[in-house]
Amino acid sequence: MNKINWNFNNTYSCLSDSFKEKINPIPVINPELILLNNTLADDLNLDFSKVTNKELSEIFSGNLLPNGSNSIAQAYAGHQFGHFTMLGDGRAVLLGEHVSKKNKKYDIQLKGSGKTAFSRNGDGRAALGPMLREYIISEAMNYLNIPTTRSLAVVKTGENVLREKNLQGAILTRVASSHIRVGTFQYVSARQNFEELNILFNYTLERHYPEIKNTENPALKLLERLIGKQCDLIINWMRVGFIHGVMNTDNMTVSGETIDYGPCAFMDIYDPKTVFSSIDKMGRYAYCNQPAIAKWNLARFAECLIPLIDKDSNKAIEIATRKIDSFEKQYEEKWMIMMKNKLGLFNSEEGDRSLILDLLTWMHQKKADYTNTFCNLMDLGPKTKVIYNDVNFVNWKKRWKERVLKNDNTIKKSIDLMRKNNPLFIPRNHIVEEVLASAEQGSLEPLKNFLDILKDPYTEQQNTSKFQSPPNSNKKYETFCGT
Repeated sequence: MNKINWNFNNTYSCLSDSFKEKINPIPVINPELILLNNTLADDLNLDFSKVTNKELSEIFSGNLLPNGSNSIAQAYAGHQFGHFTMLGDGRAVLLGEHVSKKNKKYDIQLKGSGKTAFSRNGDGRAALGPMLREYIISEAMNYLNIPTTRSLAVVKTGENVLREKNLQGAILTRVASSHIRVGTFQYVSARQNFEELNILFNYTLERHYPEIKNTENPALKLLERLIGKQCDLIINWMRVGFIHGVMNTDNMTVSGETIDYGPCAFMDIYDPKTVFSSIDKMGRYAYCNQPAIAKWNLARFAECLIPLIDKDSNKAIEIATRKIDSFEKQYEEKWMIMMKNKLGLFNSEEGDRSLILDLLTWMHQKKADYTNTFCNLMDLGPKTKVIYNDVNFVNWKKRWKERVLKNDNTIKKSIDLMRKNNPLFIPRNHIVEEVLASAEQGSLEPLKNFLDILKDPYTEQQNTSKFQSPPNSNKKYETFCGT
C-alpha cells in the first residue's frame, strides 16, 4: 500500500473519545471503481500507477485500509432547519489525515461506508446517484474557484440500498482540509465541558489558523476569521447562482469550504426565492436567504465561544454580538464588489447600485437565465435568445456601456474582468440529471465528458451550446438529500 504514497498523520483521532468513535468501514460485497480523480491525486502526491483497479476498488470501498490510517466517525451536532440535534458521522468514516509533499493536510473520508454509533435509524450507506452528484458538483465548484471539499473516487459496492426503491450502493471518497464544523463546536458546547471546548478550540487554531494563536483574544479572532471566510464563501455562491439547499450548522466548516452536496443545485432562471430541496417547504435555504442563514449559523458558533472570549459572560456576549452584527456591512460591501466585477465596472460611481438592481429586477420579471444574461453582455452566450432584444434590456445595456466607458476605461478591459467572474458553464440541473441517469444505466461517458467541460468553466469550448442552454421544460426541479 505504501507504493501509493499515503502519508497519514492522524491528529484528530488522538483527541479523546468524546470527539469520535473508533470504527472501521463495513466491508462491501463486490466493490467496483467507476471514477478516479487523477488530477486531485496528483495534488495529493498520490501515485496509483502501480496498483490495479481491483486494488483501488478495495481501498476506496473501505475493504482494504491504507497503511497508517486510523479510521473514526466524528461526533458533531447541528441546527437542522433551525432545530438543534446531536449528530455525528452516521454514514461516513474518516480514514485519517494525509499530508502532501507541501506539508498540507487533507482529511480522507469515505462517505457511505456503513453504520456507526451516530447512524440512529439509518443504514449508513449511500446510493450511486447522490455520490456521483457530489463528485460532479464539488469538482465544478473547485474549477469555479470556490472553496470546497473535493471528490477523489466513487466506488459501486455491488449492494443495493433501500430508499423509496432499491438503488445501487456506492461510496464516495471525500477530501477536505478538515471536517471540523460549527456543529462540532456545538456538540462540545452542549456537553458543557470547558476542558473539551478548550481542546477543540486549540486544535482548530493549530489546524487552520496557527497565526492567531498568540493574539490578544484568539477566540474573538477566530470568530472574526470565520465571519470573513463564510462571507466570502456565500458571495461566491451568489456569484454563480449556487443554492446549497441544506445550510444547517453541521454543514458549515470552520475552514470556509463548501461541504455536503445533497439537495444543492444551480439556478437557471433568476429568482431570488429559488428553492430546489424537496424538504425545504418554507424556503429557509432559498437563494436570497443564504446570507442571512450564514449570519444565523455564525451566531450559533459565537455562542459556543462565549466562555473563551471573556470570563464575564455578559461582556463576552456583548463583544461577540458586535462582531456578528458586522456581517451585514461586510457582506453588502463584498456583494457590491462581486456584482461590479460581474459587470466589468471599475472604480465607484453614484449610480452603480441602481444599475445593478435594475438588471436583477429585469431578469426576475422576464425570467431570464442568470448565467446566460452575463454571458450575453460578454457576447459569449447562446446567440438565439429573443429575450435579450427586449426594449428594457436594450436600454439598460446602453446605460451599462456608458458606465463601463467612464474614467477612460475600455469595453475590452471590462470584458476581461467579466470573464474571470462569470462562468460560461455551470452544472446545469437537467444535464446533471441526464448524465446521472446514464451512469446508473452503466454508461459513464456522458458524465466524464460533462466533467471535462466543467474543468474549464470560464473559457469558450467547441460544440458545447447544449451545456449552456437552460432546460426546455418549465417543470419545477427538485433535489433530494439521498439519505
